[in-house]
Order: sequence, then structure tokens, then C-alpha cells
Amino acid sequence: MYEGFAEVYDRLTRDIEYGKWADYLESAFLKFGDKPRLVLELACGTGSLAIEMAKRGYDMIGLDISCDMLSIAKEKSLSRGLDILFINQDMRSFELYGTVDAVICMLDSMNYITDRTDLERVFGLVRMYLNPGGLFIFDINSEYKLSGILGQNTFYELDDDISWIWHNTYDPSRRLSTFELTFFRKTGNGLYARFDETHIERAWSDEEIADALEKASMELLGRFGNLSFSPPSPEEERIFYIARKESP
Repeated sequence: MYEGFAEVYDRLTRDIEYGKWADYLESAFLKFGDKPRLVLELACGTGSLAIEMAKRGYDMIGLDISCDMLSIAKEKSLSRGLDILFINQDMRSFELYGTVDAVICMLDSMNYITDRTDLERVFGLVRMYLNPGGLFIFDINSEYKLSGILGQNTFYELDDDISWIWHNTYDPSRRLSTFELTFFRKTGNGLYARFDETHIERAWSDEEIADALEKASMELLGRFGNLSFSPPSPEEERIFYIARKESP
């Protein structure tokens, strides 16, 4: 997974306004704590958000399971004259040499954790590597979005350079959404290379997340609607969670 996806990820997420996401994170830092210096981003992908945060003066560490994603992230950061540490690790078992002031995990990456034990393990590791008082900020695709918006639907885009088909299925008994992705990338001489990927996201309930944070001894400060500090509506597609490691 992600080998071919890395090459087209930025194309698929071109509608994401990373500046607004960085604005939100900075607002959360100020609202719930002090401005951090060293920030870890779990599942950083091709590094777009880490780069935006680094441009604002944060020392960033980007961690991702995909070497292909990280290769692109490194190239992008170097081309902008930014010195960002990128680490190839699985966030379910990551290790750092020291602690950080804040941890972020954006763009529904937490939905890719589909096992309850793994979710608790990730939260436990976050607490381990957070400095006292440090914030943990992440978002999830809501069950409403996975079941009702994506549901059993198919999306596609046709272009000269790359075309893709995205077919979704949702299993309500397991609360799992499966994305079957097929890409056709132009290679030259009028030919196209095809590659396929399967991604699975789990719809986590508020109770499950709150319980996992409590087991990790993290204080849940709030859950909010998309890029806001207002409670999420019943039809909220993206929900943000902000937690804190309490000072001893």
C-alpha cells in the first residue's frame, strides 16, 4: 500500500488548504496551552502540513510508514530550504530519541488504525513521548461521512496525465469503510500505467476514542467540528480531538 499512491497523493489532496489547517493548529496551541517548539506529525504523508508548520518556525518531525511518501516529503522540504527530520516508522510502534512538545495526526490518518488495541497503543506512545502539558491533536472521518457520504458510492476523475476511479463500500457491522482505488498514469507515447490500491478506514465512536485516551492517561480537552472550536453537528464529516498530557 502507498507505493503508487505516493506519486498521486498531492494531486488527490490539492483541495486541502494546508494554510488553514496550520492556522487551526496554531489557534489550538494558544487556546489550550503554550506554543510548542518541537512538533511530531504522525502519518505525515508527503509532508505538506509539516512543511507549512516548519515555514512558521516550528521544529518538525514527520513520521510515516511509507518510504515512498517520505521520499517525496524530503524532496519537497529540501526544495524549500527546510530542514525537517522524516522518520520511516509505523505509528503503532514508533520510537523517538527524546520527547516533543506536541503531537499532531491529521487528514483522518487515525481512521487507518482499525484495531482497538492498536488505537490504545498509539495513544500510549503519544503520551510517552509528549512533554508534560503537551497537546495531542488529531482528526477523524466521522461515521456519518464514512457510511453516508462515501458509503457505497463511486467517484472518478478523468484527466490527460492521470485518471482515477474510487469505489467505496461500508460494512456497518464492523464499521469499516473500504476504498478500492484504480489509477491510470500517463507514461509517454500515449500509454498509461495502471496501479491499484486498497485502503481501509474504521469509524471510531466518541466513546471509543475517549476511553482509549483515558486508558493512556491523556486528558480529553474537547471534540470539535471541522477546523473549529464548536461542538460537532450530527452531520459533521470531520471531527477534531484535542487532548493533553497532564503535568505531574
